[in-house]
Amino acid sequence: MLGDDAELTAAVLAAQDGNETAFRTVYRAVHPRLLGYVRTLVGDPDAEDVTSEAWLQIARDLDRFSGDADRFRGWAARIARNRALDHIRMRGRRPAIGGDETELTGRAAESDTAGEAMESLATDHTLSLIARLPQDQAEAVVLRVVVGLDAKTAAETLGKRPGAVRTAAHRGLKRLAELLGEDPESSVGLDGLPPQREPRGRAVTSASVTQSVARTQKDM
Repeated sequence: MLGDDAELTAAVLAAQDGNETAFRTVYRAVHPRLLGYVRTLVGDPDAEDVTSEAWLQIARDLDRFSGDADRFRGWAARIARNRALDHIRMRGRRPAIGGDETELTGRAAESDTAGEAMESLATDHTLSLIARLPQDQAEAVVLRVVVGLDAKTAAETLGKRPGAVRTAAHRGLKRLAELLGEDPESSVGLDGLPPQREPRGRAVTSASVTQSVARTQKDM
């Protein structure tokens, strides 16, 4: 992952000029977090395919984007969200992943601090726990903590006010802390994001996406 937003901004600009290496850099920097976001919306079995569809659109529309690294993450998340919502509409409902939000209420957690919950948000297991939250809370938590958007950019992605996103994230983190306090698997200290998975089936690799963006730019 790229930790330097200036580097990501530069890579996006270079990718817009048709630099395929730069686009692969952008993909590697953003994809794991984007995939984690999509997982909370559509569930693990379909997340790879939906995220791949999002990357195809990102590649196709990249020349229309304008902004820095944070705005790019928000723009990419908005595209991924739209693809995920389309997928949910076709399927009929958001998947229930291991339970619902009622399981999070009334539990005595060892700690009620959001900070401890945030430390393990990026693990595969915790992403599945986030998916149990009401959708507004799950999205707010993942966009703020996993994708790394500020409240304003997250609000733009969700079409809400920044204050509403902050409130949803706060409530989601409190409920998640309760669940983590009761979950034995949460005691495993895993740092960083889940490793990028190899695409399955018709999922798209960074190389195939760079080929797509190159073709798109040649057609302009």
